[in-house]
Amino acid sequence: MLAAGPDMAAPSTALRQRRAAAAAGSGAPKTPGRAEGPELAGGGVGPLLSPGTFWLTRIVLLRAVALLYLVAFLVAYHQNKQLIGEKGLLPCKLYLQNVKKYFKGKINLDALSYAPTIIWFLDWSDMDSILDYISMLGLVISAFVLITGCANMVLMAVLWILYLSLVNVGQIW
Repeated sequence: MLAAGPDMAAPSTALRQRRAAAAAGSGAPKTPGRAEGPELAGGGVGPLLSPGTFWLTRIVLLRAVALLYLVAFLVAYHQNKQLIGEKGLLPCKLYLQNVKKYFKGKINLDALSYAPTIIWFLDWSDMDSILDYISMLGLVISAFVLITGCANMVLMAVLWILYLSLVNVGQIW
């Protein structure tokens, strides 16, 4: 069995020592290859990114999700009228009327949990327009997130609600 010397301390021990040194104000031990102060290793000036922030992962993941939503809403915009529109193969207006009839003509919590969609709260007189508006709103928001990278919880929740609304009235599509 080999004896562990001072250089072979467990990673958790070294991490604790660095954190204690940073908390004490004496500065963390130097990491090879890292620039000190505001200057970056490449010669640029700016703040250093601390390890463990996952900034690149966040940017890539949220933009990838926005791209998926963009494609999904684009497909929905082009196919909703033919599949679930007023004269579609499986009209969602008829589906929602049947669900409403099943729950004794009321739009209550049971009907909402059976088919969660925001279409329950909208006027059903022109279902093709409603489907187009939901798809276009989803397209605009997902394109905004994809281009700007500004993805907060509210925007992502709105995208999820809009897509959930389309999927739940889509029946088998």
